[in-house]
Amino acid sequence: MRKILVMLALVFACLWGTAFAADFSQLVILHTNDTHGYDQRADGVNGMATVAALKEDYEAKGYKVLLVDAGDAIQDNNLVNFSKGKTAIDFMNAVGYDAMTLGNHEFDYGSDVALARIKQAKFPIVSANIIVDATGKPFTGKTHAIIRKGDLKIGVFGLTTPSTITTSNPKSTRGLTFLSKEEMYKAAQKEVDALKAAHCDLIVAIGHLGSEPDAVGDRSNDVLANVKGIDVFIDGHDHTVKNLYIDGSLLTETGSHLANIGVVHYEDGKWQEDLHAYGQFNKEDAKVKAIVDKAQAAIDKKLATKVGTTPFELNGSRDPGVRTEETNLGDLITDAMRWKVLQNKDGLTVNEDHVVAITNGGGIRAAIKVGDVTKKDIKTVLPFGNTIEVIYVTGNELLEALEASTFCVPESIGGFPQVSGISYTISTGAVYDANAETYPASTYYGPKSINRVTINSINGKEFKANDTYAVVTNNFCAEGGDTYYAFAAATSKFDTGVTLDMAVMDYITKELKGVIGEQYAAPQGRILMNPFKDVKVSSWFGKYVIDLYNDGIINGTSATTYAPNDTLTWAAALKLLLVSNGDLKAADATGADWSKNAIAKAAELGLVAADLDGAKAISRLEFCQVAAKLNKLAESKTESKFTDCTDGYVMALVDAKVINGMTETTFEPAASLTRAQIAKIIYQLNLIEK
Repeated sequence: MRKILVMLALVFACLWGTAFAADFSQLVILHTNDTHGYDQRADGVNGMATVAALKEDYEAKGYKVLLVDAGDAIQDNNLVNFSKGKTAIDFMNAVGYDAMTLGNHEFDYGSDVALARIKQAKFPIVSANIIVDATGKPFTGKTHAIIRKGDLKIGVFGLTTPSTITTSNPKSTRGLTFLSKEEMYKAAQKEVDALKAAHCDLIVAIGHLGSEPDAVGDRSNDVLANVKGIDVFIDGHDHTVKNLYIDGSLLTETGSHLANIGVVHYEDGKWQEDLHAYGQFNKEDAKVKAIVDKAQAAIDKKLATKVGTTPFELNGSRDPGVRTEETNLGDLITDAMRWKVLQNKDGLTVNEDHVVAITNGGGIRAAIKVGDVTKKDIKTVLPFGNTIEVIYVTGNELLEALEASTFCVPESIGGFPQVSGISYTISTGAVYDANAETYPASTYYGPKSINRVTINSINGKEFKANDTYAVVTNNFCAEGGDTYYAFAAATSKFDTGVTLDMAVMDYITKELKGVIGEQYAAPQGRILMNPFKDVKVSSWFGKYVIDLYNDGIINGTSATTYAPNDTLTWAAALKLLLVSNGDLKAADATGADWSKNAIAKAAELGLVAADLDGAKAISRLEFCQVAAKLNKLAESKTESKFTDCTDGYVMALVDAKVINGMTETTFEPAASLTRAQIAKIIYQLNLIEK
């Protein structure tokens, strides 16, 4: 009898579910993320007026529209910065958003401002994993919202990246705990269970988490793998476009800066994304447009002043760019920071040659285009209002900061150090040796040992691990933001009170006389990458290989090996010589025909016969003869010191300090050249005045 009752209960449950299944056919979820104040269509993106018009367009067609945002809305663009994000919330109120979660940049103006924006919003701003330490209660007050759209009950809850404690100024999040990993999963599951208990038809997570490799355990992917019952996950933070399924749940993200508007709809029994890229829908709501235009006009008037000019673009791109490598804009900004502090040396306790500058690449938010440079441009690049601080650290502490802040390079990282006064090399082929525990109040792991970063020099002089250096940085890094705990731990520091944007503007107008010159046409070679596991910076050939690799002249035998002891063929040697001399284009030096192209070009220049066998090994004598001719060096009349070689081209290279003998009296002309040896020779050839 009991079995019969159980079976009947199951049948009725199935019939009930079938008969009363929610109808999602007329529901559309519109979503945005990481708008960063780029709310004006004139910026070349979908503005807030377009978001409003798209919402109205769907509603006019009979759809119910849920409109949500996944955070980072109130900071970055000048349009919202001057009001500390108030204008951004004004725009969103006018559009008619239903819900939002907090991003890390909602805390950039301080937690009190974040609370003011929550209070200002006419829609719920929710996050389930931010806890106030003093009370144990959620920072946002509400952790979820139940929103009715017609007959549908939609449960929405939010999650904010735990990295907020380091990606926003640490001062802004003191007294708050951002639940991470297992604790965040528990909090999310609790929200799902509560929303299911409230008989919600649909459960939507809006998370500012991202999927970046350096955040394993705290990513949207991780939440979906550990939390059951989420139907749609609207993501943000990593500025990427996502449209995939994890355990049957849709994970989606629009990218950033309103380049796309997310449109999620239900079709063929599942939720599907249909991104609306800029230009796909071109209407604007007149009311919202008027509000945005008025705010923009006031900002434009305030920031129209010309600072200078640039004949080339200054690279502020994210990846590849300021978060992965040295850029000319990073050089300019850090030079300006160092210069500003050196204008008034009263606060410095070290010599000028021990003063360096570092700023985090994640704090550089835009490029500067060719032409006039205005206050608007500078404030767009540096929107945070960070001040310049000076901290005193030992060489070892400086090494720690650089090691920690490049631990995942070539993968992107916000802490990537753009520098002035420092030359350093990152051995990207080496594995980061992390401590077992994170830094205090951080999501990042400090280094147990230093095995990826080598400081080559400080202001052109020898780096000394035990010396004290003054590091000019921004107050975000000085407080331990991103990966800079070593700076937060510094016992001696002072704040200049000068903002980064003002320092850069002063540098351009006063030091550069309004013209950003050729020294900033390209990165200056302060940061070098060494991807080769078999090349140590300290080896006799390390400098030559690494410099030539960074100049795009040589490559490895694989992505992570250089094979320094391997010998060279004629074709390989010719390719290196011709590329180095600018006679062979990069496009012709790669691909299946590189050998043929190198021989053909060398033959055209009269260096070799057109039918040369490129697979043959090249001897030391043969290489010297070709290299000297290519570099237009005449045969030397110097008496040879070698008992086994009197060739004039060899002696020309010896005179130019390009090559040495194998011993004081022997050259070994018939011997083969190794890849390590040829790296040094080509490096030295490049030093010859042509």
